[in-house]
Amino acid sequence: MKVLVVNAGSSSIKYQVVDMTDESVMAVGLVDRVGIPGTTLDHSPAGKDKVTIKKDLPDHTAGMKLVLEVLINEEYGVIKSMDEIGAVGHRVVHGGEEFAASVVIDDAVKKVIKDCFDIAPLHNPPNMMGIEACQELMPNVKHVAVFDTAFHQTMEPANFMYALPYDVYEKYRVRRYGFHGTSHFYVAHRAADMLGKKYEDCKIITLHLGNGASMAAVKDGRVVDTTMGFTPLEGLVMGTRSGDIDPAIVFFLMDKLGMNSAEANNYFNKKSGMLGLSGVSNDLRDILEAAASGNERAKIALDVYYNKVKGYIGNYMAKLNGCDCLVFTAGVGENGIDIRENICKDLDFLGIKMDVEKNKVRGKEVDVSAPDSKIKIFIIPTNEELVIARDTYGLAK
Repeated sequence: MKVLVVNAGSSSIKYQVVDMTDESVMAVGLVDRVGIPGTTLDHSPAGKDKVTIKKDLPDHTAGMKLVLEVLINEEYGVIKSMDEIGAVGHRVVHGGEEFAASVVIDDAVKKVIKDCFDIAPLHNPPNMMGIEACQELMPNVKHVAVFDTAFHQTMEPANFMYALPYDVYEKYRVRRYGFHGTSHFYVAHRAADMLGKKYEDCKIITLHLGNGASMAAVKDGRVVDTTMGFTPLEGLVMGTRSGDIDPAIVFFLMDKLGMNSAEANNYFNKKSGMLGLSGVSNDLRDILEAAASGNERAKIALDVYYNKVKGYIGNYMAKLNGCDCLVFTAGVGENGIDIRENICKDLDFLGIKMDVEKNKVRGKEVDVSAPDSKIKIFIIPTNEELVIARDTYGLAK
């Protein structure tokens, strides 16, 4: 079976075609600026040259229609007809409390996705647009929703509840949900393989470090805790997100800066984090370069970043009662040599010692722990699309 993996954003559609007989990727692509003048489709078929198509597209249905035309194109397509696509897997950011696993999409599933619009306004609406566009164009195949939140639904109330009046949880389901679930799922399972242990017997701390960043503590095959909360704003310092702050700061700055709720949401999600602290960029590469050139704000931003991650490592080791391995993944985690080194620096009292020479790699699956480190340190490139494809294939069969 061949599976089409779709990740629809507000103005973009990312896609892959995966042949599940050997899990090989037949094509990857991105439709950018959907509904905005200057739409482009970049299509990379396996073993062939990349193709770029410029064509304005009014909506996601038009975008998906172009994707399907490209996939069956005689020159640069990868299938002869859409009949070869056995199922479509959709990334959906928020599944609320209802879903702890991937599901075949029906009307009840779509209702839950829509019910989560209020708590995931930037992600679930475009995810739904992608689903509806694909269902319209491919009505005779199964469509599967793979939720970012599902992996974290094993958390106990002690770790997902907030100290707020209980009725806001009962009425509005205000609680910690966690995100990046497909990434944490993939690298945690790969880490168990690298440890040579059963996944259900491991204590693992996963660090998904990118422009958005989160950590998860996994014990005995269950998520104990994760850093992102009710929304992806909580937790680590990120590219443009503040991460953990005193909630009173929100009201203080709304008053001082004259912001309404929408403006405040944008302020803490888009103007804060490493960008706001450093004044340089949301990209850690730029901030590292600025810090090396003597920029004090960049140095402070990096120190805040490292300290927040270190704090959660200690937090999670306490909750897990130990740890078998740390796992670095995502853009920064896989490629940030200096970032990884500084996070692991001075953690030897916890049994974490990095081999700095082994750590001088980018984007490779490798053990970078020192020989005498009690806790393994792994770099594992994530593969969220493969998780989506596998879940989709399993449910579609």
